[in-house]
Amino acid sequence: MTKSHFIIDLADGQAVASLFLVREKEIRTSVRTGKSWLELSLGDRSGSIPAKMWDNFEILVKTFECDDVVQIRGRVKLYNGRKELTLEQIIPAAERDYDIGDFLPHTKHDVEKLYADLRSAILAMKNPWLKQLLLSVVEDPAIAPRLKRAPAAMTMHHAFLGGLLEHTVSLIGLAAAVSAHYPELDPDLLLAGVVLHDVGKIHELRYARGIDYSDEGRLLGHITIGARLMREKCSAIKGFPAPLAVLVEHLILSHHGSLEFGSPSLPQIPEAVALHFIDDIDSKMAGMRASLEAASGGPADNLWTERNPALRRALLRTDKFIAGEASGEGAPAVAKSSAGQLELDPGAARRKG
Repeated sequence: MTKSHFIIDLADGQAVASLFLVREKEIRTSVRTGKSWLELSLGDRSGSIPAKMWDNFEILVKTFECDDVVQIRGRVKLYNGRKELTLEQIIPAAERDYDIGDFLPHTKHDVEKLYADLRSAILAMKNPWLKQLLLSVVEDPAIAPRLKRAPAAMTMHHAFLGGLLEHTVSLIGLAAAVSAHYPELDPDLLLAGVVLHDVGKIHELRYARGIDYSDEGRLLGHITIGARLMREKCSAIKGFPAPLAVLVEHLILSHHGSLEFGSPSLPQIPEAVALHFIDDIDSKMAGMRASLEAASGGPADNLWTERNPALRRALLRTDKFIAGEASGEGAPAVAKSSAGQLELDPGAARRKG
């Protein structure tokens, strides 16, 4: 079986017969009517889509589980402005019949190039202790493959294979710029925080068939896992300065910035404050990028994205807004000044008001 349709390309009314990964599965029952139906979330590397099967699902539901790949037959329809699938058939697929790469989103960057950039930044460090510590992590044969494959999150940002490495390398660039701007920062200590702050996610998340939390991840979280890994690596380096180990661990423990968001410690050194803010902006920008690049879900949704759950808002596609594709009021009128520069037409706002 070959995957013939991807979610990003599905259109209202389209008949679909293709392979999808089962991300969620639940039998729901209407309180009002007592009627039950099978509710699924199906996914592939381009996104996810809700799906419903209304009849004859009682036996089928026992033949597959979440993270299984299934062959479905159904039709796309719009419901409350969003695309969903109404299913007529579900058949479990054998592993030999599909490429798992069709179902898990992946970084658009070359993973080996990202990994080489990471190593180059570490090799350029001046602090021999921190350099040795970071190399012992990223070159560990038990860690490096996971580091290259792990996502940075389940949904909020860089939620795809290779996302953790992409996020880390992005932060390396931000850290270099911030360190150059604020000479009071120790660039090597900040870089250590960049490389290690999310390393616990290699064990916090499962990412073989789908992206989900591991048992260890649910129980401990990536901050605790990362701090433990860092302590083990420091202990293995003879003579590693104890105060420096404390500072590195503080960077890991405080990078979420507040107790409310899961940090057991508040940032209390300049490098910890800088790490929190560059991590926050990179996460938010990545989340916005994903929303802006996502396929639209409804009939009039080219201008605005669907609601971004992490940011708790929909986002405006400014290129379309400026181009005049806004419905209704649209963008403010623009006129040229005598100098040839663009300026707002002050009369436009008054005429609209």
